[in-house]
Amino acid sequence: MPAILKPFLCFAILLSTNAFAQQTEFEIWPGELPAGSVKFDAEQVAQFKSKTTPERIAYIKRASLTHFPAPADKANGCGVVICPGGGYNILAWDHEGVQIAQWFNSIGVSAFVLKYRVPRRIPDKIHWEPMQDVQRAIRVVRHNAKKYDIDPNRIGTLGFSAGGHLTVMSGVQYETNCYERVDKADDLSCRPNFICPIYCAYLGNNYDDRKEIELGPLVTVTKDTPPTFMAVTWDDALRGAQSALLFARLRQHDVPAELHAFTKGGHGYGMRPSKNAVSHWPQHLQAWMQTQGLLTKR
Repeated sequence: MPAILKPFLCFAILLSTNAFAQQTEFEIWPGELPAGSVKFDAEQVAQFKSKTTPERIAYIKRASLTHFPAPADKANGCGVVICPGGGYNILAWDHEGVQIAQWFNSIGVSAFVLKYRVPRRIPDKIHWEPMQDVQRAIRVVRHNAKKYDIDPNRIGTLGFSAGGHLTVMSGVQYETNCYERVDKADDLSCRPNFICPIYCAYLGNNYDDRKEIELGPLVTVTKDTPPTFMAVTWDDALRGAQSALLFARLRQHDVPAELHAFTKGGHGYGMRPSKNAVSHWPQHLQAWMQTQGLLTKR
């Protein structure tokens, strides 16, 4: 067996042993959605729902979190909110949500997979309602940290593609007040303690990542931007180059960051094994989290 596939075989065996605790799903908005939330009519909703499969969710009306608690014998107190990708139109639920949550459980991290609102509601601000959802999700997890047996100061975000963009937004736009206070959870900070955008999309002007190598005005890095881990490939449109610009900007502001820019792999691979070196990004992430002290039980 090729050595590159052995870690994935071990992970598959771990999954088959049912070693993970039962996940639970709960909504994050207790009442009405934030003011100005866009609604679809019944015909549109029916069309979206008809495109939903176990792997791809094409319509979310109200955001929720699915909690995957780390096994008691491995739990280290770290937590992560996971944002699946899908162009802000669908959620790649299984391979960019459930699978990564289970991998995090295998290294002792409790995971919360976010079903943020899709498809796109606001054409010129496609991230806005999802950003409301991720800010609220971080606050809800932090507010209930004791209940989930996690450290409120070790809660991060990780996302893929559009979910990677949402992850970046959670780390650079956390001071943007994008909804009115709902309850005590909203008295807490929505700043994540670390962010992990994986093959991040939409970092350019007007969400462009295919025409110009630049960062858009939404990417407002400061010295308080959370420590960042990135993985991307050269052959993924201009996303690798934009991630490199983000890495440079993080260094400019003295924010601890790590970037893995692989040659081949394209886009949308999640944790799928392949002959490309990019398949090792989860191991690099684990090593980075260890060096940041995120996996140390306290």
